[in-house]
Amino acid sequence: MPKFLIQASYTQEGSKGLLQDGGTGRRAAVEQAVGQFGGTVEAMYFAFGEDDVIIIADFPDATSMAAISLTVKASGALRTRATPLLTLEEIDDAARRHADFRAPGA
Repeated sequence: MPKFLIQASYTQEGSKGLLQDGGTGRRAAVEQAVGQFGGTVEAMYFAFGEDDVIIIADFPDATSMAAISLTVKASGALRTRATPLLTLEEIDDAARRHADFRAPGA
């Protein structure tokens, strides 16, 4: 399954919800939502700085990741970024593939 790094920051309203639910309550909510799209949460951490929460999750496909991203963003409680993560073997496979490409100006 494709793996994604999800970085999120809470809005003011989202922070109020975190104070009410606590970290374990939020993890349960995240696991439930991710599970509805056929995914699983591998890890979830809270952080200081630009990002309030970091999640590593597996999804059946990129469309499932996009669906949950739209759902979460529409709530207005979080701002999120999702980055696809590739295994070392996937990079090895990509490195063996070649395309004819002419760089701009070459």
